Amino acid sequence: MPTKPPSKLKSSANRKDRIGRGENPPTDLRFDENPQFNQIRTRRIFEEICEQVRGQMSSGVLRPGDKLPAERDLAVQFGVSRTAVREALRSLEIAGIVGLQKGIKGGAFILKGDLDLITRSMKDMFYLGRLSLDGLTEARVIILKAAVALVCSRMSPKMLAAFEQNVEDLSALPRDNSVTDRLEVSAEFYDLLAEATGNEVLQIIMESLSAIVLQRIADRQMAAMPNLVSHRRKLVGYLAKGEVEAAQAEIGAHLQRLHKHLINEERSYEQTILDERKRADRR
Repeated sequence: MPTKPPSKLKSSANRKDRIGRGENPPTDLRFDENPQFNQIRTRRIFEEICEQVRGQMSSGVLRPGDKLPAERDLAVQFGVSRTAVREALRSLEIAGIVGLQKGIKGGAFILKGDLDLITRSMKDMFYLGRLSLDGLTEARVIILKAAVALVCSRMSPKMLAAFEQNVEDLSALPRDNSVTDRLEVSAEFYDLLAEATGNEVLQIIMESLSAIVLQRIADRQMAAMPNLVSHRRKLVGYLAKGEVEAAQAEIGAHLQRLHKHLINEERSYEQTILDERKRADRR
């Protein structure tokens, strides 16, 4: 079967350590490609500044590692106060676009982009009720079925060994294992599955969706899924043999079982909270 090297995009657990920390040393802007900014004439000045910086990135003038002009120079180009420039730079920093460094060689540098921001944004929408558990499960079924099809065609011996080791790690956990230990192994499994697709866009989406589910399980300290080890062994076996339809059926059935499990655990959690409040009211 044809193979494709897995994506080099690392798991979300390591992203913060590698983004904007000197993998590509910051450099001043190329002499002949200095960004050209226009004066601001809108009410929300800092937003317009942010959009112009993004526009320079889109056109290729600004690239990861490039240093923006000094704050005072930006204020002159934009025709605004330095306060407005600082507000815009803080906004871009929060968005993971710009890194602000202090010192003689400091300044505002264009970053590679913080992939964790996508996960955090989706988590926030889930907690706020903008994303439902039903919608989350439906999306995971569609995406993971597509993912396992890719993995079947791109599985390498090294990746297969990693999958098998992960299943053994899960099997070796004691019966009274902590939620943290269990979720760590599960997170690694989904990271491996995403990486094995060889598609960095799928990897980002898969890790973001899985992170929401795993975080919910951690927050509620939910019980382990029954027959989880058996499911993982079957799935890895299908992936190793390149049996796409069997792998898709297995992952789809598992996600539906997981969905029911999450709903039951959520109801149990809510009932526990309700019972505790009733007991507190009686005191």
